[in-house]
Parts: sequence; C-alpha cells; structure tokens
Amino acid sequence: MPRTLIRNAAWAVVWNGRHEYRRDVDLLLEGGKVAAIAAHDPAAPPPAADEVIDGRALLVLPGLVNVHTHPTTEPALRGVREDHGVPEQQMTGLFERAQSLRLDEAGREAAQRLAYAELLSAGVTSVVDLSSPHPGWLGVMRQSGLRVWAGPGYASAHWGMTAPQTVTWHWDGRTGRDGFRRAQAIMDEAEADASGRLSAIVFPAQIDTVEEELFRESMALAEATGRPFTTHIAQAVVEVREMIARHGKTPIQWAAEIGLLTPRSILGHAIFLDEHPSIGWPSFGGAGARDLGIMVERGVAVAHCPSPFARYGEHLCDFGRYARRGVRMAMGTDCAPHNLIEEMRLAILLARNAGRDLAGGDTAMVFHAATAGGADALGRPDLGRLMAGGAADLALIDLAHPLMAPPRDPLRALVFHAADRAVQRVIVAGETVLAQGRPTKLDVADAAGILAESQARMLRDAGMLDYRGRDGDSIAPLSLAFAR
Repeated sequence: MPRTLIRNAAWAVVWNGRHEYRRDVDLLLEGGKVAAIAAHDPAAPPPAADEVIDGRALLVLPGLVNVHTHPTTEPALRGVREDHGVPEQQMTGLFERAQSLRLDEAGREAAQRLAYAELLSAGVTSVVDLSSPHPGWLGVMRQSGLRVWAGPGYASAHWGMTAPQTVTWHWDGRTGRDGFRRAQAIMDEAEADASGRLSAIVFPAQIDTVEEELFRESMALAEATGRPFTTHIAQAVVEVREMIARHGKTPIQWAAEIGLLTPRSILGHAIFLDEHPSIGWPSFGGAGARDLGIMVERGVAVAHCPSPFARYGEHLCDFGRYARRGVRMAMGTDCAPHNLIEEMRLAILLARNAGRDLAGGDTAMVFHAATAGGADALGRPDLGRLMAGGAADLALIDLAHPLMAPPRDPLRALVFHAADRAVQRVIVAGETVLAQGRPTKLDVADAAGILAESQARMLRDAGMLDYRGRDGDSIAPLSLAFAR
C-alpha cells in the first residue's frame, strides 16, 4: 500500500461526530488508513510520501457506501424497464419482468463489470451486491478493488403470472434449501478472500418468496456469524396485499413476529408501510398505523433506493419523516444507473414533494445516509467517515469542473449539479481504483458488447417464459416507432 499525501486540499468533509467541512488540510494515507488530518502549513516540510496529490482544486469526501444493488442483472434492463409497468399491478413491472426476462451467465458477468465501473465513477467505495451468483462473481469483485459485501440470493418460490392482474407464487422448498447451502459456501469463500475487501451479507431474497423456517435459519446464521442480514420487504403493493392475505398482517409486522427485524437487518426499500397512501391498511396515516413504529423500536436500517419506484409514480413517505422518527437510513441504487450521487439528489426532491415540506430531505441528511448511515448498517464504523484511524476510502472531487463552480457549498454543487462528472479519483484502502473516470484494476473492454448480445438473446427468448408467449420487444416496446 503506497503512502500518499493529499496536500492542501481546498475542502474536505471530515468526521467529528458528524460530517463537517474543513478548509486547507493535509491528509496522510498510510497502511490502508487515514493516518493524519492536519491544517496545511505552507512553511512546514511535508511528510515523506510515495505520492503527493495537489489538493488545491479538490474536495475530499469519504467514499460512498451503497447498501443495495443488483449489478449482475440491472444493466441488461437499460432501454427495457424505464417506461415498463403493469397498471393492474399498481404500475410496477417487477413481477412481469421477473417471469419473462432471464440473462445468461456471460451477460451477468458483463453487467457486473459495467455496473462496478459505474459505481466507482460515482464515488462508491463499498457496495452490497445482491445477486444470483455466476461462476466469475467473486473474481470480478476481487478485480474491481471495491469493498464488496457478497449477498448470494436464495428463495423458496418464484413469481409467475396468469393474467395482468394475477401474480402467482410457485413454491419449491428444496430449491430454497439448496440455495441456502450454496449461499453459505459462497459467503465463506468471500470472507476468506486474500484481498481482505470481500465480506458477506445473508440475503433471503424477498419477504414473500421465502418460507418462515428458512427465514428463521437465515437470521440465526447472521447472528452466529456476525453478518448483516437483508431482504426485500414492502417493495410492492402486490406483495403487501399477498402477505396480508396469508398472515392477516403487513410484511413489516410479520417480519417482526418471526424475528427478522434487528439492528443487523437492512430492509430493502420498506416503502409500502401500512400508512402509505397506496396501501391504507388498517388506517391511512392514522392512529392504527404500526409499521414505522415497529421499525424504530427494532432498530432496523432501510436501504432507500428512490429511482426504481419514482419511475412508476411511487415514493417513500418520506425520507425526512423516517429519519426524524429514528429509522436508520442508508442509500442504494437497486437498478441502473448505479449512480449514488444522482440517487441522493432524487431522494431529496421526492422527500420534499412527498411531504410538501422543504425539511423532508436535504443535502446533509442524504449524504449521511450514503456514507456513515450505510457503514453503520453494515457494522463498519471505520467506513463512510473521513477521520484519523478510519479506512483510507476516499473520493476526490474536481472543484475546477465547470459544474462545481462556484464552490460556495461544494457538497451541494456535487449532489445537485455535477454528480459523477466531477469525480476525479477514487481510493480504496489507500489504493487508487479509479482515475480520470476509468477503473485502474477492472477490465471492462469487452463488457458492453457482450452485454448487448446477451440482452438481445434475453429479449428474444422471453417468449418461451412469458405467460402470454410474448418476446421482450412486445413486453417493453421501444420508446419511438420506426419510421415507415
């Protein structure tokens, strides 16, 4: 690991019990950690370093922490999912896509490479990868230089359809148990990786597709191994209504009953609570609403990923309200683009609109969620914070970029204006893993072409899986017709 000095950084966001600005500072990186942060003294000789980075036109940030992604599939849905939805399923297209669109192994690896490059380009240094593993899955993680939590998914059921208004659950307990066993072996392998940057997260896929006993065993494994735990929950109106039909209670209430809600739990989305206007059960916004209070009481974290829901007209109600009540908030991207800076901006705007309140979301609030909030959810207080003794995981932002000017409040300029375009360098454990917009370790040379071919096969072969025999172009037509 090189000894690196960032000399005279114009701005830095440092940790002092909370994120704070500092001006004109030197940061010394050594042994994969931040060795020192000190006021710049132009008269003092600089400490010896293998590399000295001129910081006079830089904003130094802690690396971003993305706690919910699906990198092995979502890039293949570019041009497919943006306008896709099913009105009879409250506009979500999740269930229709899941029953018809399957990406092959070559496509999944190519998608992963492209997604990781995109994550790096937006300043992410730690990511939770929730995927159905392919043979090269851990290898791409290792090559990327990112800190990755491997979440090999498993389930006891898969979704199907018989009509636009009808989602079905096809149960196979043996498949779920086999998947759980495979996931344990993969998690062990990730944690034993020589890079020291791979970790594991226990990931039974969805609250509506996993049997109760398997859920209980999954949480027991997380507790025994000290791993974080995550599942998708309250992510669709269809799911909530199904769980109420099965159990007479909401997904949040059932999860609490069977022991899934603990401080190590990261809830994927948790949007459709009993008080959400699209649910309204048992009382919309009234005294009978219980879900949010349960989440606060149990100390869970929420992986907030606004863009996939905003695309079909839904939103969390709302970020500021969850945070003020005491829910631990973290950020994810879920789908492509895997741009966590843009996701922060959207989270602010949707929160303000949902609550009709400027205080519904602000830059400091969502930046905390995308850094320290995510790190705490993963049990890593050394991440997501720029502090002496913390991990040397940094994003260097170019203040000379036109979209960062004038840098009166550079974090706002980044979130609301420049986003990934101003990210100049990304450092993980003291090692540069992105420079001038390009990964330094990850090979993406052929990934785009491979993914395009795999997507074409996926769309063509959808007719063999879709309940109506439609190919992908019929399920999600192009945005414009071809000229005659």
